[in-house]
Amino acid sequence: MDLTGDPVAAIEAGVNAASALLISYSFSVIGAIVLLIAGYLLAGVVERSIFTGLGKVRGFDLTLRRFFSQVARYTVIALVIVMVLGQFGVQTASIIAALGAIGLAVGLALQSTLQNIAAGIMLLVLRPLRVGEYVEVGAITGTVEEIGLFATQLRSADGIFIFAPNSKLWNEPVRNFDRNGLRRNEITVTIAPESDVEAARKVLKDLAEKDDRVLKQPAPAVAVAQAGASSVTLALAYWTRPGDFAAAKTAIASRMRSALNDEGVPLA
Repeated sequence: MDLTGDPVAAIEAGVNAASALLISYSFSVIGAIVLLIAGYLLAGVVERSIFTGLGKVRGFDLTLRRFFSQVARYTVIALVIVMVLGQFGVQTASIIAALGAIGLAVGLALQSTLQNIAAGIMLLVLRPLRVGEYVEVGAITGTVEEIGLFATQLRSADGIFIFAPNSKLWNEPVRNFDRNGLRRNEITVTIAPESDVEAARKVLKDLAEKDDRVLKQPAPAVAVAQAGASSVTLALAYWTRPGDFAAAKTAIASRMRSALNDEGVPLA
C-alpha cells in the first residue's frame, strides 16, 4: 500500500514498527538485565567461596587467596557480559577472538610485569621467605615486611626501605637467616704465644655460657683457629636464636678482651 500521500498512515506505520521492535527486544533487554544481576551476584558468591575454601588450606597465603578469588570473580563477570551480548545477536566468537588478541598484545607489552606476578605467586606458594624473616638475595639484604604480587618490601638493618621486584628475588639464591630457628656465630681473639691456652679457652667458654641468649645445646665451643710463633688465635663458636644473634655477638665481643685480661691471659 502506498502511503506517500497519507502522512497519518505513515506515522501509524512507523509507530507500529517501533512497537513491534520494542516488543521484540523487550524480552532480550529484560533477560539481559536479569542475567547481569544474577551474574554479578554469582561472581560475589564464587569469590567468597574460593576465598573461604582456600583459607582452609593450611599455610595458604592471604595474598594468593585474594588473587585467585578475584580472578574467579572477574572471569564470571566476563562470561556473563559475553552471554548478554549474545542475547542481542552479537557474534560472541569474534568478541572472544578479539579479546584473546588484545590479551596477547597486552601480555607481550607487560612481559616483565607478568614475570613479576608469576614470581610473586611462586614466592607465596613455595615460601622461601616470609614476612618478618631476615634474608639476603643477591645484593638485597633486609627484613621482609610485605610480599605482593608484583614486588616485595624489605627493611635493611639500617632502616632503609627496599622495594624489590619479585622476579629479582625469584631468580637469585635466597639466604634466609631466620628459617631454621638457630644461628651460629664465631668470634676470634688473638692472645700472646706464651699464654695459657687452656685457661683462655675456659674463660671464653664461661663467658658464652653465662649469656642467657646463648643456647645450652649445641654447647659453646672454643678451638685454636691458628697458632704461630708470635700469636695464637682462638675461635669461640656458639648458637643463638635468630632474634638474639646481633645482641649476643655485640655483648660477647665487647667483653672478651676484658675477661681474658681479668684472668691474666695476655693478648697479642
